[in-house]
Amino acid sequence: MSLPPAEVASPSDSPFLDQVVVFSGKLASVGRREARELVERLGGVIADEVTSRTTMLIVGAGDAECRERDDAERPASTKVRKAHQINAASPDSVCILQEKDFCRLGGLMSADALDRQYYSVRQIRDKYPAVREDQLRYLEKWALVRPVARTDTGRYFGFQDLRTIREISEALESGVPFRVLVRSMVAARDGQLTLDFGQRAGEPQPMKVVALTRPRVEPGAPVGVLEVGPSTSAQSSLAARYFKEGASLDEGTEGDQEQARLAYRKALLLDPNLVPALVNLANIYYARDELVEGQALYERAMHLDPECFEAYFNLGNIHHDLGRYLDALEHYRVAIGINPSYADAHFYLAVTLEKIGHSAEAKAHWRSYRDLAPEGEWVELAKEFSE
Repeated sequence: MSLPPAEVASPSDSPFLDQVVVFSGKLASVGRREARELVERLGGVIADEVTSRTTMLIVGAGDAECRERDDAERPASTKVRKAHQINAASPDSVCILQEKDFCRLGGLMSADALDRQYYSVRQIRDKYPAVREDQLRYLEKWALVRPVARTDTGRYFGFQDLRTIREISEALESGVPFRVLVRSMVAARDGQLTLDFGQRAGEPQPMKVVALTRPRVEPGAPVGVLEVGPSTSAQSSLAARYFKEGASLDEGTEGDQEQARLAYRKALLLDPNLVPALVNLANIYYARDELVEGQALYERAMHLDPECFEAYFNLGNIHHDLGRYLDALEHYRVAIGINPSYADAHFYLAVTLEKIGHSAEAKAHWRSYRDLAPEGEWVELAKEFSE
């Protein structure tokens, strides 16, 4: 996320120096990852839960509706209650700060300041109801509009983007199809179909493997050194246990995901051929933007199990994010060949085809997404682009 510049204290005089900081609730003025990085950069330590070691608790302002209430009217979270219990036993042990105070100490714009200076999605939708939220996200995907700030609860746009959105709204109200608007705007911009991969707006979620299966090996097929399985059934059972531990954690907090990463690595030390662990570990690296590590693991999974469509789809996402569209097309097509009922693969294949100017070929995949995911996130766009 890019936030407007602000004066930030140096670590030596930082209010977060040597503090053990916990965040509670959704942050309205900054993303959780950026907030954690700020605290660490200024000498603090981040923890996931309130304990006797905690010295500072930051209470998120939440969404706009929540911010309209007085602090005293907001329901207290488990973390806040725990901090009050610690302070009751040992007064002033935990400093409890509201998000606006955290922003002031960290040199960030508060949520209220963002609302005053920029335009939230809610404000844009109120002002230009002809532009649906999924259309707005699709405009971000093509870098036709770019948020100036992203938080846990929303995105904010500048005046330049507001002008673009107003023009789109007027065109939609006059009956111009959205797909025509997107194509003409991209062509008018610079004649190239480009995407701002730093934002990764509307990015695909990596496909997780939930079934613990091993690749099929054809009789008589050569087995490389790395393909040798675990030496004992005890190792296999322990690897499965570590896999299940990782799968139970990898969609949780950042701390949970780190524990999941360690669990998957333990599983792979015991069973290097455990394809589901390879894919799910790669997903964690993908989420961290560590794409080289993620790509290597997906390729390893594909080598071990050519029928693992999740690995092909997720590797297609990496190629798409890096602008390697032809490679992305190849992997999305293989994923669909293995699992033609996976709607997201059709969607991102259609998007990638649009990016290279193959709109006619994309129509079939827009229709497939529409039919496979009638309640899907992008179904309205799929209906429009498949016409």
